[in-house]
Amino acid sequence: MVKIVGIAGSLRPGSYTQLGLQIAAQRVAALGAEVKIIDLRQIQLPFCTGAKEYPEYPDVQKLRDTVRNADGLILATPEYHGGVSGVIKNTLDLLSFDELSGKVTGLISILGGQSNSNALNDLRIIMRWVHGWVIPEQIAIGQAYSAFSPEGKLLDEKLSQRFDQFAQSLVDNTRKLRGFN
Repeated sequence: MVKIVGIAGSLRPGSYTQLGLQIAAQRVAALGAEVKIIDLRQIQLPFCTGAKEYPEYPDVQKLRDTVRNADGLILATPEYHGGVSGVIKNTLDLLSFDELSGKVTGLISILGGQSNSNALNDLRIIMRWVHGWVIPEQIAIGQAYSAFSPEGKLLDEKLSQRFDQFAQSLVDNTRKLRGFN
């Protein structure tokens, strides 16, 4: 079974980034993949210092083990000042080639303003640098405050279809690239 880990780089309560990740995870799970979300609001991670070990932060090793044992990733980030959030960047910096190399990855960005691809491009560069495989389908949700119902449902049918295509691509490409039959 394909194992996917989702990480959202937002710590804000009521986060649209967390909501977008949840929707993507549900779509991926509906295709038969096992999905685990690492909620960065629930764990203690230090700022990355470049150290190999962080013995005073056992959650670093749990993060590394969880990502290492996954076949693929969903990375979701709010876009802050034209780039990825510091939270997602720090989390990725705590990981290494050991955990990220070969991971098939889908990318999501959430913005309060107009949709663009800056954060997605940043994540694409980071994942390429650590030898990950980023799927071509990506999701950028601009003006996120108007994209979801109060119950957390997507309001735009075309956006919902993009989530379906994203999920299908992530599962299919993970199966191909990670050697599933």
